[in-house]
Amino acid sequence: MKNALEFTRDYQKRIPFLQHLKIQTDELGKGSARLSLPIEPQLTNSLGTAHGGVIMSLLDVALCTAARTLHPDSIGVVTIDLSTSFIGGASGARLVAEARVLKDGRSMSFVEAEAKNEDGSLVAKAIATVRVRLKEKGGA
Repeated sequence: MKNALEFTRDYQKRIPFLQHLKIQTDELGKGSARLSLPIEPQLTNSLGTAHGGVIMSLLDVALCTAARTLHPDSIGVVTIDLSTSFIGGASGARLVAEARVLKDGRSMSFVEAEAKNEDGSLVAKAIATVRVRLKEKGGA
């Protein structure tokens, strides 16, 4: 069986939007994930920093990826609620998001994440509730 990082990267290859943003999964732990993306010119705003939608997208994927590490048999994880605070501009070559599960349940997880520039400066902080999509049980 493939390891968790390979599984996650393979799964994310089936999501065209992630491919478009070039989101990469760098590290996985039990209930945690570190993802990043290159800050390319087409992803910036009029100030030359990463657009807020790009930052939120990276945070969203990181949050769901962290939750999914605790539910390897699920068919996926979807965001129910996401709150983001923007603290600084995203600049430099890469934007990094680190997420961790705060509380996990059978069908819901509470997760937080931070987005930072490569120099470690804080760009945004997010908290989310995500739903774990369980496989349908066959039955009579």
